[in-house]
Amino acid sequence: MATVACVMAALAHVCLVFLHVAPSNAVSQQYEPQINAWIYPYFEQNWQLFAPNPESVSRQIWARSATSAPDGSRQIGEWQDLTAIDDAAVQHTPFPSHTAQNMLRRAWAAYAQTHAASDQPATERAQMLQQYLANVAARRLAGGARPTFDAVQLRVADTPIAPPGSTTPHAEVSGGTPSNARYLPWWQVESHDR
Repeated sequence: MATVACVMAALAHVCLVFLHVAPSNAVSQQYEPQINAWIYPYFEQNWQLFAPNPESVSRQIWARSATSAPDGSRQIGEWQDLTAIDDAAVQHTPFPSHTAQNMLRRAWAAYAQTHAASDQPATERAQMLQQYLANVAARRLAGGARPTFDAVQLRVADTPIAPPGSTTPHAEVSGGTPSNARYLPWWQVESHDR
């Protein structure tokens, strides 16, 4: 009985993954919510392993935290360069963690893909990715000097990477306020996120 249940579960999984990666058809369109509920976030499929998409920009992500007082006032912390924190964690490490290298970058890429038009989540998946990015930022900030806070805000700036062989150096973004930065709204974080 257990073997039959395992075979049926494996067969259902293969069918759902197939419907997810196959070209759009009547069956996959009709059952899209059920397929997406099974696939995301654990079984997501993409072709990055076989055809990686190299970055064309140097991206800096900063975050700051805020604490609300009982009188309604808000104490806002300084901007912290999360990209620099991640870079420092893997620099001079013979076997750097892929999680440390990619978690923030992938969280931003997924958020930006689902929130291209607006910073308001339009779907349940967009809301999940927004919460994931907020959690990643909150965990990074919690390791800093201000471990108690109830909201986070992110600032993201992209600097184009010069093509190979180009003599034009690309400008590095400093810790100041970049002119091309995208400011995200304040997001509340719960105590378990810190």
